[in-house]
Amino acid sequence: MSDFSIFIVEDDPIFGKILEHHLSLNPDYDVQLFSNGQDLLKNLYRNPSVITLDYSLPDLTGSDILKRIKQYNPDIQVIIVSGQEDVATAVKLLKEGAYDYLTKEENTRQRLWNVILKIREHFNFQKQIEILQEEVGRKFEFDKTILGQNPAVIKLHSLIERASRSAITVSITGETGTGKELVAKAVHYASSRRKKPFVAVNMAAIPKDLLESELFGYEKGAFTGAMARKTGKFEEADGGTLFLDEISEMEVQMQSKLLRALQEREVTRIGGKELVKFDIRVITATNKDLAEEVRKGTFREDLYYRLLGLPIPLPPLRERGNDILLLAKHFSDVFCAENKLKKLTFSEGLKEKLLAYSYPGNVRELKAVVEVAAVMAEGDVLQSSDITFPVINNTGFYFEEEISLDDYCARIISMYLNKYKDIAIVSQKLKIGKSTIYRMKQENRL
Repeated sequence: MSDFSIFIVEDDPIFGKILEHHLSLNPDYDVQLFSNGQDLLKNLYRNPSVITLDYSLPDLTGSDILKRIKQYNPDIQVIIVSGQEDVATAVKLLKEGAYDYLTKEENTRQRLWNVILKIREHFNFQKQIEILQEEVGRKFEFDKTILGQNPAVIKLHSLIERASRSAITVSITGETGTGKELVAKAVHYASSRRKKPFVAVNMAAIPKDLLESELFGYEKGAFTGAMARKTGKFEEADGGTLFLDEISEMEVQMQSKLLRALQEREVTRIGGKELVKFDIRVITATNKDLAEEVRKGTFREDLYYRLLGLPIPLPPLRERGNDILLLAKHFSDVFCAENKLKKLTFSEGLKEKLLAYSYPGNVRELKAVVEVAAVMAEGDVLQSSDITFPVINNTGFYFEEEISLDDYCARIISMYLNKYKDIAIVSQKLKIGKSTIYRMKQENRL
C-alpha cells in the first residue's frame, strides 16, 4: 500500500469500477473497491487516507459507517457520494465529520478528483510538518541540548525525563539566563505532545491591558480595532504545551482569570459567548521565589498551588564548576562552524579566567562573551586577554541583588574553589577555617 490510499465503497458495480479506474490514473494513489460497508469495516485497520462512501448501501447506512470510521481513526477523510441531493442530510454528515458531500451526476468523477487533490495537498503538508517536528524534537533531545556533567545538571535531566512521561504541570525556576525556555522545550519535545504546538508567552513583554486578549483571543468587534476574530494562545496550544514565562509579572486581577481557565479547561474569547475547550500542558517559569510573592500578596496562593506541579530548579552557572569550560567550548565550536571560522582551543590562562568569574548573566552571558572572543581572536588559541567580562562595582557581583550576606559569602567561596580546586588554598586565601568550607559544602551551599 502506498503512503496515500483510497478506499471506494460503492454497491453499484459499474459506477464503482468507473471511480476506481478514474482515480487509479494517478500512479501515486493505491485504490481499492468495496461493495458493502461490512467489508470496508473489516479493512479499516489498514488506515486508508481517504474513503469515498456511498450513502445508500445494502447493509449499513452511510451515517452509521461514517461514525464508526471517525471513532476508529478521526484522521481518515471521508467523502460522501450520494444518489440524492439532500441539503439537510449533507449538512448533518458534514457536522459529523465528513470532508465533503457529492451527488452522483455526470461530472462526479472530476469533482471527486479535485476534492482528493485538495486532501492530498493537505496530506503532504501534514507530512512535511511531522518531519519538521521530528527534526525539532531531535534538536531538543535534552541530553544533547542541555549540556553538563555537574550533579545538578544530571538531576535536571532526570526531572525532564520524568516530566515528559505525563502531562503534569511543570514550574521552572532559575536566575535570568539559566535556560528556562530551553528546559520547557526539552520537556515538550520529549513528551507525547511533541507533534502539537509549543506556544510561549512572555508575561513581562505584553502590555497588561493586552494580556487577556492575547491569552484568550477576541471576537470581531469586541473593541475598537478588533477587525476580525483573533485566536488566543490557549487555543493555539491545544493538544500541545503553553509556556508562561515570567509568570510572576502577571497582575492579580489577571491571575484570577487564568486560574478559572485552568480549572475549567475552557476559555471565552473577549466579546464572545462560545466556550472554547482546550487540552494543554502548562509550563511556567520565573526568576523569582513565587512562595515569597504569595507571602507578599502579589501572587494568588490558589494559583500558586495550581501551577506548582513538578518543580524544576535550574542551577546558576557559577555553581556548575567545570561545566563552564564544557559549555564555553561548545559555544565556541558551534559559533566557529556556523561562521566558517577556524576551530579554537583554550589556553590554560583562559580556562582559569572562565572558572573564576561569577556569571551574573549565567549561560546566556557565557555564550555572548565566548562568541565575541571568537570574533576578536588573533590566532587559533583563545588567550585570557581575548575574554572580557563586564565589570560591575569592580567585583564581578551584582550587588543590586537582594540576597543575604551568607549567600554572597557562598558565592565568593564557590568562585575561589572553582579557581584553585583546593580547600586548603581557599582557606588560606580567604582567611577562613577549612571547617567553614566543609560545613557549607555539606549544606549544599557550594
